[in-house]
Amino acid sequence: MENNNGSLVTLDALIPAEMAAKAEQIGVKKAHMPWDNMFALAVLAGAFISLGAIFSTTIIAGAGDVLPYGVTRLLAGLVFTLGLILIIVGGAELFTGNNLIVMAWASGKVSTGLLLQNWVIVYLGNFVGSLGTAVLMYFSGQFMFGKGAVGAAALATADSKSGLDFVQALVLGIMCNTLVCLAVWMTFSARTTTDRILAIIPPITAFVAAGFEHSIANMYFIPIALFIKAGAPPKFWELIGKIPADFPNLTWDKFLINNLIPVTIGNIIGGAVLVGIVYWAVYLRKK
Repeated sequence: MENNNGSLVTLDALIPAEMAAKAEQIGVKKAHMPWDNMFALAVLAGAFISLGAIFSTTIIAGAGDVLPYGVTRLLAGLVFTLGLILIIVGGAELFTGNNLIVMAWASGKVSTGLLLQNWVIVYLGNFVGSLGTAVLMYFSGQFMFGKGAVGAAALATADSKSGLDFVQALVLGIMCNTLVCLAVWMTFSARTTTDRILAIIPPITAFVAAGFEHSIANMYFIPIALFIKAGAPPKFWELIGKIPADFPNLTWDKFLINNLIPVTIGNIIGGAVLVGIVYWAVYLRKK
């Protein structure tokens, strides 16, 4: 059909070559965004991912006692997709998704300085948004819901994440952001909001269900558990039949060294290299 100007309008999804051109254009726009807007939108993205994490933790609370492991992980993944849906549809800046700016960088349309500036500002903003949400959720007392089941799920999840060795966390981070950036990549084909949402759900569900590691999600998952371990009232520990010592991996040092640093590196490799550079080489590299 035609619009009022007589030009052709189509609702067909973009094909991969067109998606690559769109990714490049979006990368240029993101890299040149004013830093204050970039940071504000990054804080929002950290909060949005945290909302997905909250939904996921709440859904799996107590589920392990009645459902098979795979079904529990599937449910956790399905509801976690809320985070990226809010970011893509609502508009926010996510570090892991912004790894795709390398496509514009590889074409010479974004400088190395602007690329790194975006990553640093967005990463810090994501951390502020995630940590701020964790503080709010701790003081909300939501971890006491379900007779402490929500808090117990948060503690178990974070203790497991903080107990990874460096190489394992690195590889799980690579696999995670490969799927996250593929989800973002597929949204570039979309013509409607419905298209975008449907493109997001399968890859994000897959990475959570498989137990892969997302640096920004972990900025919520682990701090909220650290807050619970440090400050939950005695009644909480009585309800779940545990004590803080039962979660030995939950320390700030292990959060940073065992998880956040290797997972962040892995996320960059998975998103920037295995998705961004590969698609750039196929569709945008000058022959």
